[in-house]
Amino acid sequence: MNGWLLLLGAIVAEVIATSALKQVEGFSRPLPLALTVIAYVVAFWLMSLSLRSIPIGIAYAVWSGVGIVAISTIGLIAYGQRLDAAALAGIALILSGVAVIQLFSRSTV
Repeated sequence: MNGWLLLLGAIVAEVIATSALKQVEGFSRPLPLALTVIAYVVAFWLMSLSLRSIPIGIAYAVWSGVGIVAISTIGLIAYGQRLDAAALAGIALILSGVAVIQLFSRSTV
């Protein structure tokens, strides 16, 4: 399977886990806790598989960047969390970095 698809799956699982983590409320709610644990296990498993064909530094940069943008968006939509100009500028820089990696990096495993 394509390493980038595995990485995408890892990112989706990590975003699900982090979103569910917001609902755990200090480990007092078992269903969101179970979802969090399962989704993190799936995320790390898929990430480990993606590392067969994607260099770890590149994979982690993409994982982090896309995850930050996704979680920030979920925070805005689901929880009404607002970002100030500095936060938005930082996220734009992260997205720019991911784009540079995707468009110009020729790194290999």
